Amino acid sequence: MSEMKFLELHGERVAYQDLGTGTEALLLIHGMAGSSETWREVLPALSKTYRVIAPDLLGHGQSAKPRSDYSLGAFAVLLRDLLDELGVASATVIGQSLGGGVAMQFMYQHPEYCRRLVLLNSGGLGPDVGWTLRVLSAPGAEFLLPLIAPPGVVTVGNKLRAWFAARDVRSPRAAEMWSAYTSLADAQTRQAFLRTLRSVVDYRGQAVSALNRLHLSAELPTMVIWGDQDRIIPVEHAYAVQQALPSCRLEVLGGVGHFPHVERPGVVVDLLSQFIDTTEGRARSPRSTKCPDPLALSRPNVHSGE
Repeated sequence: MSEMKFLELHGERVAYQDLGTGTEALLLIHGMAGSSETWREVLPALSKTYRVIAPDLLGHGQSAKPRSDYSLGAFAVLLRDLLDELGVASATVIGQSLGGGVAMQFMYQHPEYCRRLVLLNSGGLGPDVGWTLRVLSAPGAEFLLPLIAPPGVVTVGNKLRAWFAARDVRSPRAAEMWSAYTSLADAQTRQAFLRTLRSVVDYRGQAVSALNRLHLSAELPTMVIWGDQDRIIPVEHAYAVQQALPSCRLEVLGGVGHFPHVERPGVVVDLLSQFIDTTEGRARSPRSTKCPDPLALSRPNVHSGE
């Protein structure tokens, strides 16, 4: 992992990685309970060709965890201001899981910053989501979470991971899930996690969807990458994107779960490089005078009987 950098935005510390010096910039947005460290397997290769910016969203990783707004719109504003601070006029925006929902919100609110859009096993494309997140979004979960990842369990788990690693027994997918799980051992992280989760998920599933707005970005080069073994957000959501946006490029990876960039990093790097090389990124347009709704992603019709 590269050395983290820090800056202050709106009075809060934001941690980020900024690698490479290419003329094309990539903005990598991680998922729920994740951090920029989730991109560790693809950062070295991508940074050889591109400037790669991978922040820790507020409430995640080494960024501040204030009692604040953790909506998609708030994250989008934060990322816009981060790019401004770093002198980046526009970027190919790449988001995984929650980061995909943030990427689509960013594209909608700040289209002049987006050259291309890439979604990996993205949220915000339909109601389906794993039952664990539905349960954790329910009232009272704040009393349950401290019992889920107590320090003793985390310590024992880390020792077991080290034992298996010493014997070269590894599972990239399990490692990513463990990283998210252990982050909940920290009280401030738990509070931020719940605020983030409840902004997009309730007991019926995902509460926001961008499907009926994707046509607004039909001219924006878009690629969707999905693992067909995802148990958190089903691959059917990828096909729904293709129906809503026929111009998008769809890549479904066999035998891959929720973390393609960790499970098949070489494949993901190749797909990203090919996509960027073969598409003309949208040029930065003048800033719109219209102030978009910061919660623009619509809420789908979801019934409790489904």
